[in-house]
Amino acid sequence: MTLPNLVVLAPVPGRAAEIGVVPDQTFAQELVGPGAAIVPPAAVVDAIAPISGKLLKVFPHAYVIVAPSGVGVLVHLGIDTVQLKGEGFTLRAQQGDTVAAGDVIVSYDVPAIVAAGRDPIVPVIILERKAADITLADVIASGAEVAAGDTFLTVNR
Repeated sequence: MTLPNLVVLAPVPGRAAEIGVVPDQTFAQELVGPGAAIVPPAAVVDAIAPISGKLLKVFPHAYVIVAPSGVGVLVHLGIDTVQLKGEGFTLRAQQGDTVAAGDVIVSYDVPAIVAAGRDPIVPVIILERKAADITLADVIASGAEVAAGDTFLTVNR
């Protein structure tokens, strides 16, 4: 039995970007895994669950959700934002929670992150997969605007 593909939603609104533009080589070189990124608007935005599953890890600046099939998705809110020790983030869910795609996980204060001298770009990474395992939505290559909840990429089974 072949499992269906896993659709991963955009966790925040903004301008879609290829992973190579992320100003952090760990993400840009896909060392954590393949994916894409979103440049969020200068506003407070709700970061949502891009897939349904269990909230495996939750930090104010990042979270990992694992689908029932075992696929993990990392959403990292900004670059070097771990150094802010939670400032600019308000958790709306807790580690261990079962979430549905679209549930709010963190409120992300983008202007506060920028004011603190950090890049607010949001990498969305598929863990333990290769680039060949995912299909990026057309909006990513074009740099189009996405809304939170739009189809962002697909993990092929």
